[in-house]
Amino acid sequence: MAQQETDQQLGDVEVNDGYVVDTEDCEARELAYRSRGTARPITTVGNPVLHKECKDVTEFGEDLARLIDDMFASQKAAEGVGLAANQIGVDQKVFVYDCPDDEGVRHTGVVVNPVLVDLPADRRVLDDSNEGCLSVPTAYASLARPDFAEVHGQDAEGNPIKVRGTGYFARCLQHETDHLYGYLYIDRLSKRDRKDALKQMAEGTPRYETVPNA
Repeated sequence: MAQQETDQQLGDVEVNDGYVVDTEDCEARELAYRSRGTARPITTVGNPVLHKECKDVTEFGEDLARLIDDMFASQKAAEGVGLAANQIGVDQKVFVYDCPDDEGVRHTGVVVNPVLVDLPADRRVLDDSNEGCLSVPTAYASLARPDFAEVHGQDAEGNPIKVRGTGYFARCLQHETDHLYGYLYIDRLSKRDRKDALKQMAEGTPRYETVPNA
């Protein structure tokens, strides 16, 4: 499918009709973010910051830019494809992603103050693939989610943006938005499957630094 004509530019990322073009220069953009950032340990399930809605971002400046850089560095260190701010202990509605879709196309970007768009019933095709989370290390479970997702929010400068994706990338957008409203993927599982996921976590050893719960 041919790329649409670009109608504006936001920072280093193009947008078409409000939708971010997040598939171009992914390697260079991701490297630029994380080279400026510092990897932080990942908060895990049970940490209070993960179980409440985060605060809206109201200031778009150097502090936010530094946070985003640190989030990309932390995501890379933990070998993740998406990371929400509360996963490094920060109570703000921000997530970053560096995630392929089911066609292998790489998507890289950041969304501030995301809101997941509700899909009409006739567009809700569920995908019950396995899902995992850096905040529930070493655990995986099957979870049905729509195979298309659209998120509206802002970029790092406060400009309005929209991000949409299919397949694995759609799952990532839903997963990270959930985080910022106080939900982990295991909260959407049956009691039995949640218990199994927590057992997997207890028996596994994370490959990255985590924050012990108080």
